[in-house]
Amino acid sequence: MKQLILIAGCILASATASMAQQPTTPPAPVRWEYKQISTIESVVPGGMGRSRLLTTDDNGQNLEKELKNFYSLVGINFENISNNDRVIVGRINELAQDGWELFQATSGSNMQMSQGSSSGGLFITRYLFRRLRP
Repeated sequence: MKQLILIAGCILASATASMAQQPTTPPAPVRWEYKQISTIESVVPGGMGRSRLLTTDDNGQNLEKELKNFYSLVGINFENISNNDRVIVGRINELAQDGWELFQATSGSNMQMSQGSSSGGLFITRYLFRRLRP
């Protein structure tokens, strides 16, 4: 009986040692592809500015979609802001359906000063998307 236990122990130790010596394959590195869209929203009084959603497609072509200006002739226009939100979120949803994940969003603003007061400016937001490269 002792011999049987000794033999079983040797077989187990041998199998464990041979398994430990087998090389393991490192995991493949994750490869991402990226896409960026930008929104430029005008803050020029009187609605005189230009607002756009910009995307570069897979062929390098620039695609522009018009957005509404924050201001109309009577002041800030909340309907225009709401419209822009729908357009931007719609584009984000389209990209999500194509497998893109919103990875990062960065925003900034630029105000133009004229004789000590603001004469307008713009808000820019950049949305960076990523998805696993096939």
